[in-house]
Amino acid sequence: MRNFLIHIVLILFALAFLPTRANGQFKKDAFSQTYANPNDTTQRDSIDTMFSFKEFFGGVAHKRNVRIGSLFGGSTVFIGSQQIHNKQYWKLPIVYGGIGAGIGTGFYFRSKYNASVSAYEEAYAADPETTITINENYKTYSTLGFVGAGLVWWGTLMDGTINYKKGDPSQHPGRATIYSLLLPGLGQIYNQEYWKVPLYWGLMAGSIHFYNVNNTNYRRYKRVHNEATDPEIAYTGPITAENALYYRDVFRRYRDWSIAAILLSYFIQVIDANVFSYMMDFQVSDDLSMDLQPTFILPDTGYATLYGSPAVGMRLGFRF
Repeated sequence: MRNFLIHIVLILFALAFLPTRANGQFKKDAFSQTYANPNDTTQRDSIDTMFSFKEFFGGVAHKRNVRIGSLFGGSTVFIGSQQIHNKQYWKLPIVYGGIGAGIGTGFYFRSKYNASVSAYEEAYAADPETTITINENYKTYSTLGFVGAGLVWWGTLMDGTINYKKGDPSQHPGRATIYSLLLPGLGQIYNQEYWKVPLYWGLMAGSIHFYNVNNTNYRRYKRVHNEATDPEIAYTGPITAENALYYRDVFRRYRDWSIAAILLSYFIQVIDANVFSYMMDFQVSDDLSMDLQPTFILPDTGYATLYGSPAVGMRLGFRF
């Protein structure tokens, strides 16, 4: 009876502290690559190291290799650098012309709008019954001009990323990351994980929807509270100032959470694109199995020798 109890204790002890091991098969040198070396053309590109001005300007001047992350980061400020690195000089007039035209249009119509506002204010001061009005179209045209310049800038970065070492068949985590930065979901498409695109788009669209709803309600209750607490306004609305203040703060908090949700879903899809682009290198065997069977611990082994008799246990094996 004593030996039986000892065997039971040993089995429970073995199950509680059962060592596990999982073996995976990966492509050669999957974890020995040094992505941070920009001069090694045999390595995949990445954006996992700090930006270097020396590397960036050396790459633009075609004097050294430059990682896609460094080239992209520098090109956000030094516009057109990607096109120079890619030796597509004919695109530079389009880039600079498009951005210049958009900014020029924006400032031109903004000045026209400001002049329209000034003319209205002067006319109203002289005659409150004036027929002069503010031309709101100028404000719209100004906004469209600045937006157009921003779209050209965005398109320049996208074009430079697409044409960076065009034709290289290897996966680039840096390229996938930049795609997701420029257009959410594009990094997942690059990694051929198409099923993730509706997921991230749905998260972002839902967050934006709730932001709009909460912001609308926040502005509504803010207006009600301002009217209810303004002594110059004879407020007779059904919502009291206290209730308006409460709901204003509630919807402002919900609005802020919606902004956090938008940013979180955006950055998650960027991280997802980067991480799973690295995992494209992983090669696991199709032979996946688990083997669980009883076994004996013979007397000449460590555990059994302590008690002078065989012990019963379980053997668990995994194959990857």
